[in-house]
Amino acid sequence: MRQNIGELDISLLLALEALLRDANVTHAAARLNITQSALSGRLTKLRQILNDPLFIPASSGRGMTPTPHALALKPDLHRLLEQLTRFIQSSHVFDPASSDRIFRIAASDNPAAIVAPDLLPLVRAEAPGVRIAFVLPDKGRIGEQLERGDIDLFVGAVEDVPPDLMARTLFDEAFVTAQRKGHPRGTGPLTLEAFCELDHLLISTAGGGFSGIIDAALAEIGRGRRVSVSVQSYALAPLVLNSTDCLCTLPRRFLERFTDSLDLFEPPLPLETFAMKLFWHQRMGSDPAHIWLRSMVLKAVLKNKPIADISHEAQR
Repeated sequence: MRQNIGELDISLLLALEALLRDANVTHAAARLNITQSALSGRLTKLRQILNDPLFIPASSGRGMTPTPHALALKPDLHRLLEQLTRFIQSSHVFDPASSDRIFRIAASDNPAAIVAPDLLPLVRAEAPGVRIAFVLPDKGRIGEQLERGDIDLFVGAVEDVPPDLMARTLFDEAFVTAQRKGHPRGTGPLTLEAFCELDHLLISTAGGGFSGIIDAALAEIGRGRRVSVSVQSYALAPLVLNSTDCLCTLPRRFLERFTDSLDLFEPPLPLETFAMKLFWHQRMGSDPAHIWLRSMVLKAVLKNKPIADISHEAQR
């Protein structure tokens, strides 16, 4: 009998269920929205696979009478179809309110500091059992980690990822320069001369660097600055600024969270904006849980944008 399993498909099981329910080929075919001849063909195949007539014409001449074997199959058939229905639906249904899933988002501490404070309350309100892990990205392996499911999302810049990932722009970011409140420079407009003369703090995510995109922009106009402090973590920047007379030029959305202790100024040199994007692997594109997670991130970041904007997704 095992060799016959490969011949048994769902359409045959549904045909058997309809015949058991209606005991009439015409009615069962209408229930399945197929022709009577198609249903008769399925019944013939079922008889061959199960080695039993299954149904015989009723003595009244109306309808069909199930054999004992067909009746014995009825309870197991019902359970099997219910299990198949749950199996099919399970991959297309996600209930945030009852989920205890863990999602992992790779992001350096700058985008994590921007996304997490607004994301976590949203998640908590809709999915109290869901847990979110923010992890530092291994930029050389982002594509591989997303494909394997080691991480669910990556928040970062386009140059950090391979070209075959799905992406959605979260926001365009600009740079501002920060100094501690009470800085001896005062609070007047920041001139290029003062910018170049004062000490600076630089975030080197690779660790130990003393030159970055600000220095490259200064070099283009024939100027330079003194970077006296280099740290690897964005989280240290406000602490260092509050205890020194350094300046620091970082993304606006990050520094705006510390305006109780820092004064912010427009940098006195042209600096290009940059896009912060949300990336995921295309195999997760239609996963309901993943769609929900992406929508939460987008709502957190684009809270002032219309929902139609939030739902847009694209491949780079």
